[in-house]
Amino acid sequence: MANVVHELLPSFYSRHFICFLLFISLADTQNTVVFQPSYLTATGPTVTTFLLGNTSDISLNLRTVYPSNITGSIDPQSCDAEVTQWVITQEQVGKTAVRVQLRLDKNLRLCGDNETDTGCCQKPLCVLETLQVSACVGSTAQASLLIQAKIYALSVPANAGSDNKTVIPNQVYQPLGPCPCDLTLRKCDIRCCCDKDCSTEDLKLFESHCLPGPFGGQVSPAADYQCSVQTSENSPDWFPFLCVNSPPENNPYLGLFYQGYTITPKPGPSFQSPVLSSSAPVNVYRQGSPIFTLNDQYFTIPQRALGHCLKNAPVAFLKDFEVKCVTLLQSCPTGSPLQTLPTDLGIQVKNGQGGDVTVDVIDEVTFDLSQFISSTYAVVSSEAQLCENVTLALDYKFYWKGNGITSINLTRTVGTVTLNDSVVLTTRYSAVFLNGEFMGEPNSGNPGYQVGRPVIAGTVDTLENNTSSIDRTSIHLWEPMSDGLCSTAEKKPILFGENSTSGCLLPVNQQNLTQCNLLREAVTSLQAALNTATYIAKSGNPDALTMADWVNIEFVTMNSSTIMENTTGSCTAIPSHLQIHVWSLITGMLDGKPQREIHTVQVSYGLSTWALVCGGGDVSPCVDPMETQLFPLTSSVTFIDIPINTGPPKTRFQINFTEYDCNRNDVCWPELAFPITKYYTGEPYSQSLAKGLILVFFFITASVLGTPWRQIRQAWNSASS
Repeated sequence: MANVVHELLPSFYSRHFICFLLFISLADTQNTVVFQPSYLTATGPTVTTFLLGNTSDISLNLRTVYPSNITGSIDPQSCDAEVTQWVITQEQVGKTAVRVQLRLDKNLRLCGDNETDTGCCQKPLCVLETLQVSACVGSTAQASLLIQAKIYALSVPANAGSDNKTVIPNQVYQPLGPCPCDLTLRKCDIRCCCDKDCSTEDLKLFESHCLPGPFGGQVSPAADYQCSVQTSENSPDWFPFLCVNSPPENNPYLGLFYQGYTITPKPGPSFQSPVLSSSAPVNVYRQGSPIFTLNDQYFTIPQRALGHCLKNAPVAFLKDFEVKCVTLLQSCPTGSPLQTLPTDLGIQVKNGQGGDVTVDVIDEVTFDLSQFISSTYAVVSSEAQLCENVTLALDYKFYWKGNGITSINLTRTVGTVTLNDSVVLTTRYSAVFLNGEFMGEPNSGNPGYQVGRPVIAGTVDTLENNTSSIDRTSIHLWEPMSDGLCSTAEKKPILFGENSTSGCLLPVNQQNLTQCNLLREAVTSLQAALNTATYIAKSGNPDALTMADWVNIEFVTMNSSTIMENTTGSCTAIPSHLQIHVWSLITGMLDGKPQREIHTVQVSYGLSTWALVCGGGDVSPCVDPMETQLFPLTSSVTFIDIPINTGPPKTRFQINFTEYDCNRNDVCWPELAFPITKYYTGEPYSQSLAKGLILVFFFITASVLGTPWRQIRQAWNSASS
C-alpha cells in the first residue's frame, strides 16, 4: 500500500506541473509542436498530456517500444502505428493546444485460482511496458512522447458487493454495530474477540485479553440487578430477595443505541467538480427550487459560496441575492462572465407552468468606474491597454405569479476598463423576484424581533389621500473594504440584539484643518448618510400604514457651546463617532419564546479633536499642506434590555423569610405533594396517584406502629387500669 501511495503522489504533482508548463509555453510553440511533458510514468489506467503548437494536420500514432539490452536506448520516433492494449483520444482545448488521453483497454482484476479467463491479470504487476506516442504530419514525425507504464492489478474481493438491500435489524433488541472493534475488513483484529474473521487458533492467542465494554462487542452486558450476576464477594445478603430475572432483550444498555428506521442513504462529500446538468427538472416552481432553462439545464448566475465566487451557480426560485466578485485583471477578459454578449444572455427559461420565457436584455454603458475599480497597479514603462465592453454588472428582475415566472428582465452594465498593468475589478450580480411591480419586504420576526435579523427603519411618505405611510429602510454601520478608507467603505445594516462597532479612515491634510467648519460639516454628512430614517419599527412585522407600530428616533443634537476655539493645525468637536442606543423589552411569550419589541432608539455623536501628528521623524504632514494623515470615523450600536416589572416590591418579611421560597431554599415544602398533582408529567396521573396513596398508607402504618403511638396506648392503658 505504501508503494502505491508513493507512486500516486508524483502523478498528482505532475498533473499540476503540466498545467503550469502549458500556460508558460503557449507563446513559444506557435510554429512547432511539442508534448508537455515529453516523458510520463503511468501508474493508473488513464494518462493525460498536452500537445502544444501548430496542431493542424497532426495525426497521433501509438506503438510499444523496447529498450536495447546493450545500450538501453530506444528506437527513434516513428509514424508506424501498432495495435496495443491502449486507446488514444485527442481533444482540441485551444487554438494551439490538444489534450491527449490514453486509456488502458484491459480489466485490472487479479485472476483467481484456477481461472482461465485471459481478460484478467495473471500477476500482481499487471502492465509493464514502454509506449511511444508520435505526432506526425503525413509520414514525418514532429514530436514524440514516452510513457513508462507500471500498473498493478486491483485487489477485488471474491464476494464483491451486490445490489441487494441491507436489512437493518431492529435496534430495540439488537444493536446496529454488534462488534465495534472489528475495524479491518476480512482481517482478524487483535484482542477483538467478537471479530468473525478470527479463527479458533487466533482467539486462543488473546482470549484472556479481550477488549472490554461495548467497543469489544459486549454491547449487552448483564445488568447489576440480574440474579445471574450474583457473586459471593460483592453481593449483599438481601440480593437474592431483590434481584430480577428478566430476558436479555430487556436490557438498559440497548437504550444507548438509536432506535432508527430504514432510511435512504445520502451521498457523502466529494472533491470532484459538481455536475450542473439536471436529470429530473421540476414542472412547478416552489420557493427554493432551482430554475431551469429550456434544454433542462440549471439557469446560473455568478454567486458567492464559501468566500469564493462561482461563475455558474444555480438560481433558486424566490431567493433574492446581491453579491460582489473581486477579480485581478492583468489582461483583457475574453470569456464569461466578464465578456458577454446579449445573444448569450437572452436565453429561454422554463416558466414553471409548461411554457417558457425569454430573458430580455437591456444594455447600459457607464463611464464612471469608481464603484467597480478599487485599485490599480501601474508600471511606468508599460503601455495602457483599453478593454472595451467589459461586463461590470448583471441585474436580473424575475416577475412571478403563483408558481411560475411571467417575465425576466436583465440590465447589463458594460464599460471600458483601462489597463496599465493590472486592475482590481469588482463586479456586481443580483437577482430580485417581483410579484407584479413590487418587491417583497422580508420581516425580522413575527411578531417580536428575532436576534440576528435587521432592524427595520423607515421614513414618512404622504399619500394622495393625506394619509401617512412608512417607506422601509435600514440603519447602517460602516463596513470598510480592503483599504479601510471611507471613500470605498460599504454600509452594513444593524442586526437586532448584536452589539457592533466598526469604522473607516478619512484622509485629512493641513489645509483641511484650517477650515474646521467645513471639516465638521463634511464629517457630519458622512456620518448622517448611515442613517436617513426617522422611525424605527417596534416589532419585526410592522404595518406601513399603522403609525402605532413605529417609534420616533431620538436625535441628540450637539451643543454648540462644546465647540472650543480652534488652534493652528487642529480642529475640535469633530463628530467622529456615531453612537446608536436601542432599548428593547420582552412584551410577552409565544409558544414559550419571548417576544421582544423596541422601545426607544437614540442617536448621538461623540466629539473628538483632530490634529496632525508630526512626531517620529515624519514632519511632512506639517510642512506640506497637501500631505494627508488618516483619522478614524467610527459607528457603534448598543442594545439595552429593559427589565420586566414583576409586580409590587416585596416586603421585608418576604425578603427575610425564605423557608417556603422554593427558589431560595433547598427544601421546597409547597411541592411536597407535587408527584400527585396534575402538573407532574413523568408518568400517567393514575399511577402517580396510586403510588402517592400507597406512601400515605405506609406513613399512617408507621405512625400507628411507631414509638409515639405506642406511648399513647401505654398511657391510655395505665389510665384505664
